[in-house]
Amino acid sequence: MKSSVTGGMSIGEVAGRFGLATHVLRHWESMGLLEPARAAGDRRRYRDTDLYRIAVILRAKEAGMELTEIHEMLTARDPAQRRAILDRRRTDLARRIATLQTSLDLVDGALQCEHEDFTECERFQRIVAERIDMGLRTV
Repeated sequence: MKSSVTGGMSIGEVAGRFGLATHVLRHWESMGLLEPARAAGDRRRYRDTDLYRIAVILRAKEAGMELTEIHEMLTARDPAQRRAILDRRRTDLARRIATLQTSLDLVDGALQCEHEDFTECERFQRIVAERIDMGLRTV
């Protein structure tokens, strides 16, 4: 147990600052992602290092990482292990971005089509046909 400290932010202040519910911070603490200091009455007190850790967790979640993966990354002692975790995430993100770009191309193609019915547009039909071809390659 950490020694009693003064200063820092309360769990409610931190939750409000990041737009989180307090139970989220408690859950992250129970998983070993956070270790806030304790003040009188066993109240959590969050310091700048805790705020930084919360920001890392949020950014990692925004990148699609699961909490267990974030924990693995944050607790890894070997920098190569942390890099491997990030490399796997990067590969997944690149795949997702490519998929989303294809979806955006489809929507843009439909919006830019001069046909009254965009499903008659050659560009739209070509993009849809590419998806059919992709399906044949995965079988």
